[in-house]
Amino acid sequence: MINKLKTMGRLNITILLIAMTLFCFAISITRYLITGTKVFLFLNWNLFLALIPWTISSLMLIYNLNKKPPLVLLIISWVLFFPNSPYILTDLFHLRLHGSAPVWFDLVLILSFAWTGLVYGLTSLMDIEKMLSNYLSQKWVNTVIVSFLFLAGFGIYLGRYLRWNSWDIIKNPLGLAVDIIDRFINPFSHPRTWGMTLLMGILLNMIYFSIKFIKVKPELKGI
Repeated sequence: MINKLKTMGRLNITILLIAMTLFCFAISITRYLITGTKVFLFLNWNLFLALIPWTISSLMLIYNLNKKPPLVLLIISWVLFFPNSPYILTDLFHLRLHGSAPVWFDLVLILSFAWTGLVYGLTSLMDIEKMLSNYLSQKWVNTVIVSFLFLAGFGIYLGRYLRWNSWDIIKNPLGLAVDIIDRFINPFSHPRTWGMTLLMGILLNMIYFSIKFIKVKPELKGI
């Protein structure tokens, strides 16, 4: 496994993500030991959900599961879990609800989880983009990626305000479908749905393409 990660140039980011995850776990446990309150321990579960899309895309790359039939099914599975990665950003809503620790400590704690979850998600999205590039032109790849990020914004709304999660596609598909269809049939009755989807989608696109462009090393001329 390590050799495969080295070959793919993925070992460093994997080690970094493991270290970031351990830091998140450690700081949440530290808060619990100091304050005796469990209010932010749930972030560890949210982070576990956030690494699922990264795990799916990593296995797809490592085991070369990018042939058309399994690729479509695996990407559908990936899409269902992808919103869990940026979802932790919304846990900032909890920042001032619990005063058992200094606000600055809780800010660092939540941002650590949020950023780690985001890196899991965006890394996996880059994996998906790479695999799609084998079948689609760059124009269509970009269109799909932008769409995925807006879908993530919609998924974040479903999780934060309607309390649906990825498992409900199996546990309660009818109830989930009713809520989703209602928002498409009666869009003007749900302004918060589309307001959050739009703004969160724009934010996620800004973050993703900013990181993507920063990764591109410009040619240094005349130096």
